[in-house]
Amino acid sequence: MIYMVLPPKGETLKTMWYFIVTFYKTFLNGLSNTLLLAIVGTLGGFILSFIFLYLKTLKLDEKRDNGLVKGLKRLGNGFASMYITVVRGTPMIVQAIIIYYGLVPYIRWSPLTAGLFIITFNTAAYIAEILRSGINGIDPGQNEAARSLGFNNMQSKLYIIYPQAIKNSLPAIGNEFIVNLKDSSVLFAIGIMDLYNAGRSASSANYRTVEAFLVVALIYLVLTYATSKLISFLEKRRNKGGLESA
Repeated sequence: MIYMVLPPKGETLKTMWYFIVTFYKTFLNGLSNTLLLAIVGTLGGFILSFIFLYLKTLKLDEKRDNGLVKGLKRLGNGFASMYITVVRGTPMIVQAIIIYYGLVPYIRWSPLTAGLFIITFNTAAYIAEILRSGINGIDPGQNEAARSLGFNNMQSKLYIIYPQAIKNSLPAIGNEFIVNLKDSSVLFAIGIMDLYNAGRSASSANYRTVEAFLVVALIYLVLTYATSKLISFLEKRRNKGGLESA
């Protein structure tokens, strides 16, 4: 282990290097948890979002639907709309405190497990709206054509509509991953050792808060910049492929 002496105050760059060398294990632990939260939260939210997307986009068929089916469709649509409104209308830090501390007496889960649950269900609401916007950009005639070919409503969405919506929404979904990288920091409120808490832990022994969080900010910047470049590259590849196929 490399031992360093804490530089005098005012030596910002040297102090930042001191934090990197001395507390690299703490920062790596925080980084791994931040990446885990962002990756699992985005992927899990993406998968879960299709439930709310399907319920949100249910349409009544006055000719084919009986009274029970109409009632179930209204119930599903209302539930999805309420869920998306509540999640998008309240801060994730508030959701985390209510869910974690509200369920602790009934569920024995670690802060990290609770954080993965919270960020997944939070992300699902946002991605459901992203995909719904992607569906709105698809010609309604495609769904009608699929139905005329014998596809039922679920099959037309699964094989025709949803794949196009995903393709149209990939940049926005990538941006949601970047948002999760940064917004996962609010989960410090339930005790998760993410990058934010790693900075707090590193600075607690010497009170050099600014320098410690400059290191944290630098790590976040590298993560978000690399992710945004990857999203831009994939988007260019997608557009190039679309042009070539045309």
